[in-house]
Amino acid sequence: MTPELPLGSRALVMFGATGDLARRMLWPSLYALHVDGLLPEGFALIGAAHSEQSTQSFVTRVREAVQGSANAALYDEDAFAAFARRIRYVSVDAQTAQGLAPLRGALGADAAGTIFYLSTPPQLIGPICSALRECGLVDGDSRVVVEKPVGTSVESAMATNEAMGAAFREDQIFRIDHYLGKDAVQNLLALRFGNAIFEPLWNATAIEQVQITVAETVGVEGRAGYYDHAGALRDMVQSHLLQLLCLVAMEPPASFTPSAVRNEKVKVLWSLRPIHGPELAAHTVTGQYSGGHADGRVVPGYRDELGRASATETFVALRAEIDNWRWAGVPFYLRTGKRMQRRSSEIVVQFKRAPYNIFAGIGETLAPNVLSIKLQPEEMITLSLMHKKPGLHEMSLGQVGLDLTLHDGFRQARRRIAYERMLLDVLRGNSSLFVRRDEVEAAWRWIDGIVEGWRAMGQQPKPYAAGSWGPSAAIGLPERFGHSWHE
Repeated sequence: MTPELPLGSRALVMFGATGDLARRMLWPSLYALHVDGLLPEGFALIGAAHSEQSTQSFVTRVREAVQGSANAALYDEDAFAAFARRIRYVSVDAQTAQGLAPLRGALGADAAGTIFYLSTPPQLIGPICSALRECGLVDGDSRVVVEKPVGTSVESAMATNEAMGAAFREDQIFRIDHYLGKDAVQNLLALRFGNAIFEPLWNATAIEQVQITVAETVGVEGRAGYYDHAGALRDMVQSHLLQLLCLVAMEPPASFTPSAVRNEKVKVLWSLRPIHGPELAAHTVTGQYSGGHADGRVVPGYRDELGRASATETFVALRAEIDNWRWAGVPFYLRTGKRMQRRSSEIVVQFKRAPYNIFAGIGETLAPNVLSIKLQPEEMITLSLMHKKPGLHEMSLGQVGLDLTLHDGFRQARRRIAYERMLLDVLRGNSSLFVRRDEVEAAWRWIDGIVEGWRAMGQQPKPYAAGSWGPSAAIGLPERFGHSWHE
């Protein structure tokens, strides 16, 4: 079904159209939507960036991006030729109204309802929105999409939100977190709120702990300038990990509408217990990778890549608690890092053990049930249950994983890039999986408290070898509380 667009909308304008994110994710996702017939007839795609080049040259780069992406199998000469006819390229200085004159020319006299995608660094969001407003390209049907993180602190996030709010209404602003577009993440909502068996157990009475891990094998690559200012806490925990925590911990919304879903998510952020004082040392660990082996090759340390000394953390692990009736006493362990042993994003919900082991007399132990939701590199959901091992022995128990991903039933379905879902929702005007202003600012307030505490206590990141699971202190973090990381 072709999505409903803003009244009179004829175009999506992508700022940062030549950047890494646009090349790897955005153009391949737009091409897939085109192939599936989900882009309206005559809907234009305008790439905007600072560099000078022709539309023909830019289309060649888009073709190479599609052919080198996860959607390469969709490439077809005729289909791409039709897609290319949608594309135009303009060179702009996006931070001034005067610099946007070429864009106005490309849009023509009627720019009503244009969708603006800002694939740009956070510090450019405010100036671009202001420039769009000053040159008259924003109207009541326009939409703007911005990449997280929004800001680098609560103050900067509020300033950026104010700048966006001066040009766009809140319902016109789509703050994107692509993790929320992953099928496995959305399946978490379906599991919780579409089945009667999980929700009664989804609380402190039945759940022992929750772990959220986002591990990367790459280093800082070409983002050293930004990353050294941000670090793992601001770059990953503030955005991806806290959003995943919200989906795990939120109360059932009254309906699956943008306001209802986001109301419940922000309540979780308001309920996060601040980490400060003596708890900082016991509940947080920071690390920075040194040289080692990752992805089957020798790699340099963070400081070697940066070319100077730095106290920026490339790894963080922490123990969070949510002060409400549902989750009181349940620890949420969060960890993320670069140059880790393997690429993995996973949510693990560990239930409490059975209250009494009737098999203890025959030497059998009971393991807790575990719901594992893997987001990458493969998306899958498994539930570990105790069962009797086959054979004639009296009773020998082991764990078996119940596969909830239904691979066989959906074997023919193409795996989607998460941005396809998010871009389609922008076209439809569905903001349920996007982040609201109060969510952003509540997350930053909690993060800022940790950053300020680290600064006050002079905390320095502990070294860890590239290709490991972080500093040894991270292993001990859950062990202090009788738990261990799920590997």
